[in-house]
Parts: sequence; structure tokens; C-alpha cells
Amino acid sequence: MPALWDLPDFDDHEGVHIFRDPACGLTAVIAVHSTALGPSAGGVRFWHYADKSAAITDALRLSRGMSYKNAMAGLPMGGGKGVILAGEDRVKTPELIAAFGRAVDSLGGRYVTAQDVGMSEADMIALSQVTRYVSGLPPKNGGAGGDPGPSTAQGVFLGVKAAIRHRLGADSAKDVRIAIQGVGSVGGGLARRLAAEGARLTIADVNADRANTLAKEIGATAVHADEIMTVDADVFSPNALGAILNKESIGKLKAGIVAGGANNQLATRADGNRVLERGILYAPDYVINAGGIINVALEYLGQGDRSEVNNRIEQIPARLTGIWQESERTGIPASDVADAMAKKLIGRG
Repeated sequence: MPALWDLPDFDDHEGVHIFRDPACGLTAVIAVHSTALGPSAGGVRFWHYADKSAAITDALRLSRGMSYKNAMAGLPMGGGKGVILAGEDRVKTPELIAAFGRAVDSLGGRYVTAQDVGMSEADMIALSQVTRYVSGLPPKNGGAGGDPGPSTAQGVFLGVKAAIRHRLGADSAKDVRIAIQGVGSVGGGLARRLAAEGARLTIADVNADRANTLAKEIGATAVHADEIMTVDADVFSPNALGAILNKESIGKLKAGIVAGGANNQLATRADGNRVLERGILYAPDYVINAGGIINVALEYLGQGDRSEVNNRIEQIPARLTGIWQESERTGIPASDVADAMAKKLIGRG
């Protein structure tokens, strides 16, 4: 394996920390990309990696994305990410969670953790018994906080509608054909909102039972997970794991819009150009999916209630529209336009 700073996804990260606690089986990575705007904030995911080096790549990519996401959302937070390497059995013990909490605490507030893939609100409560540098705790008296999934889904829904308006000229998702990849907390919430507005939905999930159950609930069509990216649709909405847009998959897309909540959807920067060359309208992921971090960041900062969270989430469509207009004016991919804006905000432009 090459030196850490020679990895393609190392982007002058301020710190990359590896934590081991053999007694409880903890192996974790915490990547701090930038603290220029404030403490680095980003969730921790619990995931099994067949190739353990992929965990470092994930932490590097996701933490950089959080720097950009927080900056573009106007939050006084930097970007960081935690990754706990799960075993093949994916067993998560109280001792392992406590050990990760001590790891977070050892950074003295440079990293604030929250919920991500494989982690729950209950895990955040457990972490809060070990460190105060955690958010996503149960909201009190109408305040911000709690599971970030519904807030992310709300922002993605508004972003999808903004894309429909920009590309199709429609003010509603009614009768718009939308293919949703991943129907967990975010994708499922998005599907329910779109179904309520009359969208024609095709959905898929690696958990086929979950997709089939939701399809029956909302009147959608469920397909195999391997088929969802090639469905004939107006919008493709990725809401599972990242790096799904590459040279091969972009060439097979039939949708004219890509707008979803998954992080790091583009496998490489060059894939942003490929999307543009195909005439596809792309919603940069860290702009459209900022609802969750808005919720937990305002909770941590003590700067707003649920109403303020909603007000900030409602600014996502205008932010996306500005990026698309700049992309159309300059011929630069929307992904690069957003990156340039974010870099400038964190002092790296």
C-alpha cells in the first residue's frame, strides 16, 4: 500500500487517525479534512470491508465531502468522518461503541460524530455517555437533532423537485418517472414523499424484501438491485452507497437527471465530465443531501429548532439551481462548479 499522502483521495487532510482496541475488536478510522470553518463534523459508519484499505479511502472521500457539504450549507463546521470496520458477522457490541467514543473524545473536539450507515440513534446515545462530541441525540421540545435520515430525505425530495423544474419545466413530480436505488431511511423517505405527489416510481434495494414491502405500500414497481440503473426513467436517484457513477454505468443510464442522497456518487472527478457529455443534469451529492447534517449540526451548536432546520433545508433547491445555471453558462460540469464554490468557502480555492 502506498504512503497515506500518496493515495489518490488524500486531499491535504489535517489528520487521519487509526484507532485499535483489540480487547473489544475495534478498528476505526477518523479522517479530519478541514477545520477552517469550525470543528470537523460528519457521521460514523459501521461497515464490513472485504479490503480493509477501502475503509481509509472511504474515510478520506467522505470527510472531504463533509467539508464541502458543511461549507455549502452555510454551517460553521469543518469536515470529518469516522469509519468503524465491522467483522464479517457485523456484530456491534456496547464495548466497541464505548471504545469508539473514547477515540472521538481523544481528539478533543476536532471531530464531532453523528449517525451514518450501520449506526443508530441508540448508538449515538451510548456514545454520548463517553464523549460530548456527538450529535444526533433525541430532540427535546421541538428542537433540532435525532435521526438525520428524515431531514436528508426532505432535502433530497426538494432537490429532486428542483431538478424536475429545471430540466422538465414541471412544478410537481406527478407522473414523472423516477428510479430510486436504495430505500433505507433516506431513499424510503424520499419514495414516500414522491409517491404522495403522484410520481411513477421504480425502486430497488439490496434487501429485496424491503423494496418489495415498500413497493406494495406506495404502489411502486420493485426491480432487482442490478437493474435499477438502467430503468427507463426521467430521474435516477441513487440513495445507497457511493462511487456508482463510472464510465460504464454512466453510458448505460437512460435518465436525463441524476439526483439522490448517496455520498460520493461519482467514482472519479472525470465522471462529472462524462455525465455532462451525456447531457444529464446532475445534482452534486453534498449539496442535495445536506438536510441531515443541517439537523444535527444545529443541534450540536444549539443554534436552532426544527423550524430553523426546515428553513435551511428549503434553501437547497436555490443552491442547486445556481450551480446548474453556472454550469450551463460556463460549460463546466455541475460537480466541478460545486467543488470550486466549496473550496473557496474553506480557503482552498
